[in-house]
Amino acid sequence: MKIPLLVPELRELLENKDFDGLKDFCQSVHPALVAEFLSALTSREAWEVLRHCPPALRAEIFSHLDEDCQLDMATSIKRQEFAELLTEMPPDDRVDLFKKLRRDIQEAILPVMAQAEREDIRRLASYPEGTAGAVMTSDYSTLAPELKTEEAIVHLRQQAPSKETIYYSYVIDASRKLLGFVSLKDLILARPEARVEDIMHRDVVFCRVDDDQEEAARKIQKFDLIALPVVDANDRLVGIITHDDALDIITQEQTEDIEKLMAIGGAHEAGVYLKTPAWAHFKNRAVWIVVLAALGLVSGLIVQNFEGLIVQFGILAAFMPMLADTGGNTGSQSATLVVRALALKEIRLRDIFRILTKEFQVSFLLALLLAVLAFARVFLTAGRSTRPDEYPLWLIAIAISVALGLQVITATLIGALLPLAAARMRFDPAVVASPALTTIVDITGLMIYFSAVKLILGL
Repeated sequence: MKIPLLVPELRELLENKDFDGLKDFCQSVHPALVAEFLSALTSREAWEVLRHCPPALRAEIFSHLDEDCQLDMATSIKRQEFAELLTEMPPDDRVDLFKKLRRDIQEAILPVMAQAEREDIRRLASYPEGTAGAVMTSDYSTLAPELKTEEAIVHLRQQAPSKETIYYSYVIDASRKLLGFVSLKDLILARPEARVEDIMHRDVVFCRVDDDQEEAARKIQKFDLIALPVVDANDRLVGIITHDDALDIITQEQTEDIEKLMAIGGAHEAGVYLKTPAWAHFKNRAVWIVVLAALGLVSGLIVQNFEGLIVQFGILAAFMPMLADTGGNTGSQSATLVVRALALKEIRLRDIFRILTKEFQVSFLLALLLAVLAFARVFLTAGRSTRPDEYPLWLIAIAISVALGLQVITATLIGALLPLAAARMRFDPAVVASPALTTIVDITGLMIYFSAVKLILGL
């Protein structure tokens, strides 16, 4: 989001070289809001504002700038200045930005940075994307189990300025194996002579570096954690994932699920709609649309096969859209609920019979309701539609309402089965469920519609 309201004032301060005014501006407003104002400036102008801030504040504001602005600034300022900026950034934000830089800029920046930050970037950047290791930060506080609580508080007071959070402190042994954790509240309330190992919580909720980032975020959400420790294969503490990063992960994963559910390909990043070129949107959408359009020809063949029936009973054509829409809607509802439940780990594949039983019960009730409405609609308003005189309107109304009810039931069950089948075959349920659902429901719905009408009318 760009807020241009203060742009003239900021540019006036720059032209007048009122550096104290620029500094006061940055310190008087929340860093996220400062970043929104600066995003309306050029990258060179934004840097000119930032360079007059204290280093820690400068890095915090820079972290809130959008990615394009950060990358532009990385190429427009001096190498030493950018290295100092990276050094002040939180480790997780720093490595995220570093991985998006061009290779030549990466190679130019690393030698300028201090060895500790350089090694930290290399270590965090080594974890595969989408894993807990790729989103964790190395900015956390630790305590030795033999420390007294008064010593631990002094230790935390020394660590606090450079740590992202000290509310949780993790207790580790000499080999960095995670033993437990203590909260700041635990330390304050404990007796000064009590040892950390005596008051620490040993039942630690943690994740491993190669766990999926969404699973890690869900743990933070489930257990109401401020931070989640991340350990390696040897149970050594290597980082933490904070609650704000968990929110970003969940937002990203929800964006991905929604876009996949609507048959949209691509990177599935949040907040990039306007930045994505139209050609990229086209490529992300075109494949599934073309595939489904081709599969839609099957529906046309079914209609063509029953062309004589439609000519004889023109009334049937008037209710085909209702059948297709109702089947698609009920199937989509079922698929959406099952996909979401799978994503949240509320259900497993072994629950398939319980799921189908529940969906059948719901669909049966929906089928009864919609069948009654369809019967009333046909019987009361379709008297002038084309039909042979020997077939009473009430019988045709029964045939259409029965076909609609059967369509609702089958569409609902298909909507539940498709994501479960996709999960069983290790495909993404969101990708398979929605794109394939509409076409399959259309095909089965037309078959049910015409077959039920022929059977009930005795054709």
